[in-house]
Amino acid sequence: MTTRPDILLLVLDTQRIDRLSCYGSPTETSPHIDAFAEDATRFNQAYAAGQWTVPSHTSMFTGLYPGRHHMFHASSTLPDTLTTLAERLGNNGYFTAGFCNNPLIGVVNTGLHRGFHSFLSYSGLMTSRPHQTMTHLTLADRYRRRFKRLLAAGLTTAQDYFAHSDTLLDLSFSPLLAPIWQTAVKFKGNTPKTLNDAARLHIERKDIEKDQPIFSFINLMGTHTPYHPPLRFIERFAPHLKRDKAAQHYLRQFNSDVFGWLAPLVTPINQEHKATLDGVYNAEVAHQDELVGEFLEKLRARGVLDHTLVIICADHGDHLGEKQLMGHGISLYNELVHVPLIIRDPSGDFPRGSTIEHVVSTRRVFHTALTGADLGTEQEQSLSLAQSAEADPDHGSIFAMGVTPKNLLNIMQKRRPDLVELRHCDQTRYALWDGQHKLIQTDDTNAELFDVFNDPREERDLRVILPEQTTALQKRLHTFMSHITTANTTIEDTTDEFDDPQVYRRLRDLGYLE
Repeated sequence: MTTRPDILLLVLDTQRIDRLSCYGSPTETSPHIDAFAEDATRFNQAYAAGQWTVPSHTSMFTGLYPGRHHMFHASSTLPDTLTTLAERLGNNGYFTAGFCNNPLIGVVNTGLHRGFHSFLSYSGLMTSRPHQTMTHLTLADRYRRRFKRLLAAGLTTAQDYFAHSDTLLDLSFSPLLAPIWQTAVKFKGNTPKTLNDAARLHIERKDIEKDQPIFSFINLMGTHTPYHPPLRFIERFAPHLKRDKAAQHYLRQFNSDVFGWLAPLVTPINQEHKATLDGVYNAEVAHQDELVGEFLEKLRARGVLDHTLVIICADHGDHLGEKQLMGHGISLYNELVHVPLIIRDPSGDFPRGSTIEHVVSTRRVFHTALTGADLGTEQEQSLSLAQSAEADPDHGSIFAMGVTPKNLLNIMQKRRPDLVELRHCDQTRYALWDGQHKLIQTDDTNAELFDVFNDPREERDLRVILPEQTTALQKRLHTFMSHITTANTTIEDTTDEFDDPQVYRRLRDLGYLE
């Protein structure tokens, strides 16, 4: 047993919070995650800092809001000036390992795999194998591994170029090519192998120094489009697909229409199509839950959980036709940014079987992990999610930022410029939570106000009913946004720029200032 805990960050990519039973889903989709949550701390009002993979993961890896780290697109690269969670832990004695199924983290060169001693990608043209030292290989195996590394480097360069090319991406969005690249690049990876490899690392600790703690990051893509759940889960959650030819045709068409995963709908989704998407999505949730349950049971049976800080969360959710939106490229509505967050630790900082009701940002996963490893500075410790509501460093206020991914926007402007204008897809969105109220501001004129505690589906806009609350939140949002550019300097460099000490403190706490 190590003196410091292992840390396991399990990100359920594209997992909607309202489809987990422990968060109120009327359909029993997640008995294994539910059981884990009963023995952990469950956060009921956790929100992602960004609406899709790259900004949300970057915030969890750096502790900063998107307005500070500027990672908005697949072509973004993390600046060398920002230190990742893996780098902090790896430089201080942890063995850091990534097990990633999302190609935007594991294949495309965004810099988010910086700091990992071992990073395995289960998507892409060539998947990785578990970490192995060269000393355990024969001479022939060593040459084969070197050749494979050269080949993998070449393929990675090609895939990276593909991801950054609007022309090639536009081609890949076509219904004819989509099924091919989804299969060829293993778009959703391999969840069973991922979890098996991660379990082996934590249990066997092969090539890990004695008493060396492990930090593992796991990204699973089971609930991401396209939807191909096993038949037994379709029979449970979407039984109509077995007999309804029209529903089968719609699902096949949907799975091959990548543009349709992402673009706003021209008209509201009809009830039959909505039922099909809900059913197969729930089937994917249940399948992934079963695999996660097997993984956690392996760790529990071997005593690993007794010395592991486990953080389970989502990077974002997904629109399935709500508000005439699909996918996760555009909005800051709860379908995307309200996410599950469950933490279990061996130290007792997170009470077992408890729930947290005040709003928190998943960017604080960074501070929580560092604090659990006893590596956090005083300020970082103050931002740990272990803080009570009374000691909440965010004081009930958190922030999110939504920038439509550049490649998606370029394709939309070519194919459906009318939707870009109608849904303001080319405008940056900002959200500010203040207790139970949430303001969404799109450009200078479009504002929405919701009571997310009593109206989690955001069906009633309170902007006209509560104009003073709306104006107050808009002023606060403007104050924070107007000072983002100052975040490129240090606290010492900016001390004289803020006349109001409270504004200065809030900007620092919100991650705009280091």
